[in-house]
Amino acid sequence: MDRLAAAERFVAERFPRATTAIVAGSTARGERTTTSDIDLLLLGDDLFPGDATSQASTHVVDGEIFEVFAYTGDGFAEWAGRGMAQHRPVIVHMLLEGTPIRRDRLLEELRAHWAPLIEAGPTLTDAESRFRRYVITDVLDDLRDAQDPLEQRVEASLLFERTAELMLLAAGRWIATGKWLPRRLRALDDVRAELLSAPLLAGDFDLFAARVEAELARAGGRVQDGFVR
Repeated sequence: MDRLAAAERFVAERFPRATTAIVAGSTARGERTTTSDIDLLLLGDDLFPGDATSQASTHVVDGEIFEVFAYTGDGFAEWAGRGMAQHRPVIVHMLLEGTPIRRDRLLEELRAHWAPLIEAGPTLTDAESRFRRYVITDVLDDLRDAQDPLEQRVEASLLFERTAELMLLAAGRWIATGKWLPRRLRALDDVRAELLSAPLLAGDFDLFAARVEAELARAGGRVQDGFVR
């Protein structure tokens, strides 16, 4: 509750024209760590001077780090749409899952609009599936050819990210970056997540490549010969 009060003070001092303010992330979930910041989604049509419609900024106030994502109505619609198209609707999740500390009628309208779209999940088209499988095929072959330890780790890290994204999208789940990618993967299927991640963590790149190959086959198989991009 102290962090929510700090967020309220911050909004009142720095963004007084915000009509909706939502605390999101670990603060809203009650899962803060010693390095957690306070994620804030702010909405209001009079937030910015001139023609600006969005702003992402970082502020340090009284020892707290505030990560601010601020939008006019049009700005939110634009950036939320981009996130949906990229299958990573971060600010929409903030809107739906965060804790409001300032609200107006627009909040409920936005939640009513975006909630069913998030619930429906992303759609992986055949063209995108083929492109993603092409990239995985290419990086997988590079990993199997790599002899330099640093190259192996770089290729394997990229391969985990691309494979995890494909697994999620093929199941109609939203993807994510950073720590949220393995969390989303485990939420999808703990067993498959462990099978993919265990050899990577152990540095067993041959077994990791085999696990990637299995997930690739599950999603439709390798894409290489004749692929046009």
